[in-house]
Amino acid sequence: MQKKTPFKQGARIYNLFPLLAGTMDQWPAHMRRARDMEFNEVFVNPFHDPGFSGSLYSIRDYYEINPLFISKVSPKRPMDQLREAVQEANNLGLRMIMDLVINHTAVDSPVIRTHPAWYLRNPDDGTVVNPSAWEGDRCVAVWGDLAEIDNGDSPDRENLWRYWEELALFYCGIGFQGFRCDAAYQVTDALWKRLIGVVRNAYPGTLFFAETLGCEIQDVVKLGKAGFDYTFNSSKYWDFEEAWCLSQYCENSVWAPSVSFAESHDTMRLAEELQGDEQGIKQRYLFSALFSTGVMMPMGFEYGFRERLHVVKTRPEDWEEAHMDLTGFIREVNRMKKSHAVFNKDGPMETVDAENPMVLCLKKKTFEGNECALILLNKDQKAPQAFRISSLGFLLGGVGRARDLTPEHSGPVLSDGLWEELPPSGYRVIHAGASF
Repeated sequence: MQKKTPFKQGARIYNLFPLLAGTMDQWPAHMRRARDMEFNEVFVNPFHDPGFSGSLYSIRDYYEINPLFISKVSPKRPMDQLREAVQEANNLGLRMIMDLVINHTAVDSPVIRTHPAWYLRNPDDGTVVNPSAWEGDRCVAVWGDLAEIDNGDSPDRENLWRYWEELALFYCGIGFQGFRCDAAYQVTDALWKRLIGVVRNAYPGTLFFAETLGCEIQDVVKLGKAGFDYTFNSSKYWDFEEAWCLSQYCENSVWAPSVSFAESHDTMRLAEELQGDEQGIKQRYLFSALFSTGVMMPMGFEYGFRERLHVVKTRPEDWEEAHMDLTGFIREVNRMKKSHAVFNKDGPMETVDAENPMVLCLKKKTFEGNECALILLNKDQKAPQAFRISSLGFLLGGVGRARDLTPEHSGPVLSDGLWEELPPSGYRVIHAGASF
C-alpha cells in the first residue's frame, strides 16, 4: 500500500504534447513513463479539430478530434478513443488536464457563422478581430488564423458563457479532472468565476490552472479571487541574480500557488539552450520542482531532446534518439518533492549568504514553520564553487535534524555547519523537519 502524506501534494505535471505523441492509442505508453517518474498529472495540449493553419491553438471545432490523433486501427469512434485514453491515465493514478482555449477560435470556425455576436469586430468593416501582441504601443504580432472572442461585452454574452460552461462540463464527463486555461488573464475574471463555480458544483475537485506569463500582479489577484488553483510563474527565465523572481513569487503566492517549468512547448528546449550540459539541465529541473507548489515538464525533456516543439509542424517522426537518460534523476527529485510539505507550497522564501556570490542559497519554509529547506545552486556552469554555511541548525530553525536530500548525497548532515564545494552547475538540498 502506498504511503499517504498528511499534506496536499502539488501538481507534478507531465506535458504530453500530442503532435509528438501521435494517435491516442499511443498516449498510454507515455503516460506509464510519466507515472514511473512520479508525476501525478498529465497535461495534453489541444486535441481538437484545428482550422486551416493546423495550429493546435487555432481550434475550429471543440467537439471534433484532430484527425492526426485518431487511430486508424481502432474500431472506436474518435471521442471514445479519447475517453479510453483518459481512463487509462486515471487507471494509472494520473489526473488528466486539458487545454481550455476560450479567448479565441480559428478564423474559419463555423461558430463565427452560427454565433456572429460572440466575436470582437473591427469598427471599419465589421470583420472579426485577429488577436495581437503588443510591446508598449507597438504591435509585434498578429495571428491571422485566429478570431478573438468578445467574452466581456458580447450582446449575446449569456449564451456565450453557457457555451463555455457546457464545453468544460462535457470534457469533465469524458474524464478530464483539470483545465489549463490558455491566456487566462485575457478573459474576464467574471466569466472564470462563474465557469469554475459551475464546473466544481458538478465535478468537485476539478483543478484550474491559469496561464499567466507576462501578466501584471493585478491580473494574478483577479484570477486568484476567481478561484484558480494555480498560476504559472516565470522562474524559468531567472538568472539566479536579479531580484524580480523572488519579488514576483512573494507577491503572487498571496493569491494562488504557482507552477514552475524548466522548459515548455513555448520555449527553446533546455538541452539545446545549454548545449547538452546534463548537469545544468538537472540543476534547472531540481530548481523548478522545489521552487514552487507545482512543476511541469514537457515530454522529451527526460531524454535531452533538442528540437523545439512546434504547434503546427511537430510529428511523431520527430522523436529523437535519447541524448541522455534523466528518468531516474527526475524520479528521485519528484519523490523528494512529494515527500516533504515544504516543496508543495509557495511558502516563505529568502536568500541566505553562502559566503560565495557564485552560490545561490534559497531558504524555504512552510507557512507553519515546522519544515525548512536550503536549496543551494552553483551559478557557474564552468567551474566548481565552494560555499560555507555556519550554524546550520540555527538557520534551519531548530525544527529537526538536518538531512541532505540531494539524490547523489542523501544522508544526515552535522547541525553545526556545512562546508562544501559544488561542481559546475551543482546543487544541494538540505532539509529539516518532518518526512513522509
